[in-house]
Amino acid sequence: MENLDTSICRNRTAKATVTLTQHGSPVIDQDLLLQQKDHQFLFGSNWGESTIALLNGELSGKEKEQAELRNEHFLDLFNQVTLPFYWARFEPQRGQPQTQRILNVARWYAEHGCTVKGHPLCWHTQTADWLLSMNNREILQAQVKRVQRDVLEFAGVIDHWDVVNEAVIMPVFDRYDNWITRLCKELGRIKLIQTMFDTARATNPKATLLLNDFDVSPAYDILVEGCLAAGVRIDVIGIQSHMHQGYWGSERTLAVLERFERFNLPIHFTENTIVSGSLMPPEIVDLNDYQVQEWLTTPQGEQRQAQEVVLHYKTLLAHPAVQGITWWDLIDGCWLNAPAGLLRRDQSFKPAYTELLKLIKGEWWYPPTRLATDSIGQFTFSGFLGKYELSVGDRKMIFLLDVKGTTSINIDI
Repeated sequence: MENLDTSICRNRTAKATVTLTQHGSPVIDQDLLLQQKDHQFLFGSNWGESTIALLNGELSGKEKEQAELRNEHFLDLFNQVTLPFYWARFEPQRGQPQTQRILNVARWYAEHGCTVKGHPLCWHTQTADWLLSMNNREILQAQVKRVQRDVLEFAGVIDHWDVVNEAVIMPVFDRYDNWITRLCKELGRIKLIQTMFDTARATNPKATLLLNDFDVSPAYDILVEGCLAAGVRIDVIGIQSHMHQGYWGSERTLAVLERFERFNLPIHFTENTIVSGSLMPPEIVDLNDYQVQEWLTTPQGEQRQAQEVVLHYKTLLAHPAVQGITWWDLIDGCWLNAPAGLLRRDQSFKPAYTELLKLIKGEWWYPPTRLATDSIGQFTFSGFLGKYELSVGDRKMIFLLDVKGTTSINIDI
């Protein structure tokens, strides 16, 4: 098997020969500054409730300071964010969605260079209670209108969506009554998915639409296969990996990727957790069933987490089908009370955060470099795929390095 670092270099970098011209003539012997501004690969995390409150002017004092610090740590590491559209919280009262509140947050992240994704448009959990009095026909109409409204109102700010979440379990979910399970039983998984995707696609043709699931068994890839055969246009396959019971390891991760890469679709590991404390007992099936008064991080667990996080990210970045990794959640205790954050509860850095920062903004980042064109107006550099800024005197130009391998780029100043 090829070394992970070698695979990362082969799949995520390019050697570019850049030709600099002015009015069509080569710019020779010109000093310049080249620096990377962003990654093509999406390194992300989910929202923080404190960030949503902060950006809507709802915090003060120590809480405000802590939220501002979280945002600083977030932007130092990530270029993608997933924001919440759980129907029960987004529209607890019918006709009164939290559109402006979430839009304020989405715009802030977009203005700070992040790709913003909404999660999810259709899910059987955290549904609005007011839907339960409706029949299936009325529920379907409400769901379709919800997709149309939110995709349209956030278009241009949020153009990435987890359209349907956890469809494998939808029609057999029996923990409590909910409208989407009722609807999925009647329509079937594929028809429900097709309706939601078609609605989102018609509303925003430029959107990137994901099917997302925690079930990485053959049931999920069979569902994907059925959707594609039915004509559903899935842009990205979303895979969750909440590893509260222990790190999967490279072997299992690669086995999962091997099953889904046959569809020749991009893959996004949409929800990733590795704990830095005691592991959840293996007999627990539903992560929500693990109830402990205190689930604490430990020094030994943090060292293990850091090693496993590095291996996990390298394994995924080395695979050409994977386009993004989203950590879930940045701070300990925010997701099912688990010590799965990259930051402790006091927002101090865990070793995992430090190691990821060394990789994402260090080893996998082209540093500011002074170069010069040659006698025919060219210079050559090798870097990770992404956005670059070229400074020539007081002029700055942005260009994309978006094709791996060897490539040529022409820039007219």
